Amino acid sequence: MKYFDEFRDKTTAQRLARAIDAEVSSQRAYRFMEFCGGHTHAISRYGLEDLLPANVRMIHGPGCPVCVLPASRIDMAIRLAERPEVTLCVYGDLMRAPGSQGQSLLRAKALGADIRMVYSTLDAIRLAEQTPGREVVFFAIGFETTTPPSAVMVRIAEKKRLEGLSVFCNHVLTPSAMHSILENPEIRNTGGIPIDGFIGPAHVSTIIGTQPYEPLAEQFEKPIVVAGFEPLDVLQAILMLVRQVNKDRYEVENQYSRAVTRDGNRRAKEEVSQVFELREQFEWRGLGLVPNSGLRLKRSYAKFDAETRFAMRDMRVADNPACECCAILRGAKRPFECKLFGNVCTPATPIGACMVSSEGACAAYWTYGRVRDEQVRRTS
Repeated sequence: MKYFDEFRDKTTAQRLARAIDAEVSSQRAYRFMEFCGGHTHAISRYGLEDLLPANVRMIHGPGCPVCVLPASRIDMAIRLAERPEVTLCVYGDLMRAPGSQGQSLLRAKALGADIRMVYSTLDAIRLAEQTPGREVVFFAIGFETTTPPSAVMVRIAEKKRLEGLSVFCNHVLTPSAMHSILENPEIRNTGGIPIDGFIGPAHVSTIIGTQPYEPLAEQFEKPIVVAGFEPLDVLQAILMLVRQVNKDRYEVENQYSRAVTRDGNRRAKEEVSQVFELREQFEWRGLGLVPNSGLRLKRSYAKFDAETRFAMRDMRVADNPACECCAILRGAKRPFECKLFGNVCTPATPIGACMVSSEGACAAYWTYGRVRDEQVRRTS
């Protein structure tokens, strides 16, 4: 298949849905977590849950990098941006991500902090070159997909001797979070929702490959299928998971073979390993402190580490108690189960990170009207 319309063919989707319906057992439930915001949006956009049998449930996981960033890291960035010598460079969807007490980078900018929205790490490099007297800090965020550009930026900064450029590193690792969800019963069974299998992330897997998921599948006896973002990709991945569950198999399968290999992108992984190393633990919104799930700059690149350069101290702050974003990220609740959703929390007035980011589950439900469908179902 070469074109998008082939990946969205209605007839093929119906055929896959019939195959799923024919192979599920009426004697059991199938609960699959998609671990990527892109999959969550595809499921909502194309109404894929409406094609599935009633006993096949999709659980939305912590696959949104902006959503899982805790409020404490936002607060740390705001404190940093308030320093008169600092210019903070951030991606656009991070600007409105909530910190504590209603703070955000957008509000800090309105109050005078020098915060610039950038489209890539190259923008931060150019800004550092153009403003040699400023401390330009790049707010690095994201899963394994966006980590290689940050690593390349650090190496370019070293080569060009950009002494004023540094990185506030918030890169996190997907397999570690999956491990935490499966290992920690307080996370895994919050809300009474066990998980029977995973749809593995697509973009992340183009970098790391499928091999890092193999120990998870074996240790926890859970099938994992890496899938693309198109509706036929997701439906085929669900069918592959159903077949594994029915046969008590727990393997890593690659539905997205047109873009993902077992070994991933070796050059990208080499760039990351040269610049970054593991943190012992890192805080995730909704998951708490997750061991070996975050990255930091190696000691040899410490001069480009904003946390070292500005003696930034870790913070712990509470999330908005009225917002269910943490439970949604764990899969314990759905967006419409939050009393703020669609009321005071909308894309125009977001309260939680799951509504702010374009990859968040709340944004998906709002954008594609899934909450309205659910309300009709519950009142009919």
